[in-house]
Amino acid sequence: MIKFKNISYTYPGGMQPVLRGVDCKIEQGIAVLFTGASGCGKSTLIRVANGLIPHFFRGSTTGSVSVFSKKNENSTIPQISQKVGTLFQDPEQQFFTLDVESEIAFSHEQRGVASKEINKIVKKVAEQLNITHILKSSLFGISEGEKQKTALASVLSLNPKAVLLDEPTANLDHQSTLQLGKFITELKKNGITVVIVDHRLYWLKDIIDKVYVLSEGEVVENGTFALLENSDLREKYGLRHADVNHLSDEIDSIPATESWDGKSVVIQDLTFGYKGKEMLFKNDTFHFPMGYVTAVKGYNGRGKTTLARILTGLNKVKSGEIFLNDKKVTAKQLLKKAGLVFQNSDHQLFMNSVERELLISGRHLGRKKAREKAYNLLRHFNMLGFIDAHPQSLSGGQKQRLVIACALMKEPEILILDEPTSGLDGKNMLIISHTLKQISRLGTCVIVITHDLELIADSCDFILDLNKKYKKEYK
Repeated sequence: MIKFKNISYTYPGGMQPVLRGVDCKIEQGIAVLFTGASGCGKSTLIRVANGLIPHFFRGSTTGSVSVFSKKNENSTIPQISQKVGTLFQDPEQQFFTLDVESEIAFSHEQRGVASKEINKIVKKVAEQLNITHILKSSLFGISEGEKQKTALASVLSLNPKAVLLDEPTANLDHQSTLQLGKFITELKKNGITVVIVDHRLYWLKDIIDKVYVLSEGEVVENGTFALLENSDLREKYGLRHADVNHLSDEIDSIPATESWDGKSVVIQDLTFGYKGKEMLFKNDTFHFPMGYVTAVKGYNGRGKTTLARILTGLNKVKSGEIFLNDKKVTAKQLLKKAGLVFQNSDHQLFMNSVERELLISGRHLGRKKAREKAYNLLRHFNMLGFIDAHPQSLSGGQKQRLVIACALMKEPEILILDEPTSGLDGKNMLIISHTLKQISRLGTCVIVITHDLELIADSCDFILDLNKKYKKEYK
């Protein structure tokens, strides 16, 4: 059982509490969801539950939290982690080794478990999460979704009494999300408590026993999942859809190239694969029309991010040619013409303030014009109040909005966004959706790599499914 008793918390140097009087009890063997708008305190609550607050993040804490009848303040982080496993929002933050198999085995090795037993544990959890095929892979060479599965496998292999999952579906494809739901149901049957922080709600309908809605650090609503089926409540607190069955992702495939009179991005006869691995693309041809939003989907590891890196000039093709409006372009030219928002926003944040991140991205505009554009973008993304904040102090959703704003500062002809709504609440997802449509109507080729069914339904004109094979279809 996990019990929060009147918990309030303020980060070091913070002006306002991030959590305010949170009071709830989570019984053994149930699944609980904490949801709410970006920055409402959900991830902070996870840190309170696993002991990172107050043992790592100092700050100011009032109230108490007990894990299986023992107060966290009287336990060490190693002692708490014997009972509670955590999947962080960014799985890279909890990696210690270089490959998938070693990562899952790491904690067991530290506990002195025999090698034969470790091998059995690794094999079992890898089969459960369908990652057996990547056990020998480098952690630097797998997709973000596969990283998320690896981190989850490491946590679950330790058989904790409770599991804390922070945005567990942010990087997972639709099928993997549904598989995770079934797996959580099995955990409950085995008496394991599951605490989930997530913006995506639809997959939790038959899993969650209790829902808590947070707003500005306070629990403002609680009840069963049926609570989230109230559209007025979801709109009030900026929540996602509780059901996506009415949202069609059956968007048209991209029509033939001739339909666009050359106004498109074409990658022709693409062949590409990483050393020692199966080819991701082999003589494939794709095209993306200018002035429209095209979704690219496919299972984790299919090559979606690789395709984005190729189209922005970061990866050079082994064979194939790329055309922009019927003119052949090189990788070097693409670097200037294309903007890319990475799946992991931390990989694109380097400066010591939000303002400087934007100004460095728009330096080609001149300081006056860049500053004006930066302020307009921050206002558009509801982040003007964070202009002087350090980017690493922002929530995951706020970082995501910032890197998108930085990409827009560049005013690219091709804009590619890799999972731009992971970690975003319903309100900010709609802001991103509206922004993408606005940009595309100005003539920009917008490509969105996403598993987000809500984003696809709301903003995309066409869809490219990489689970299908495309040979000469677009020629």
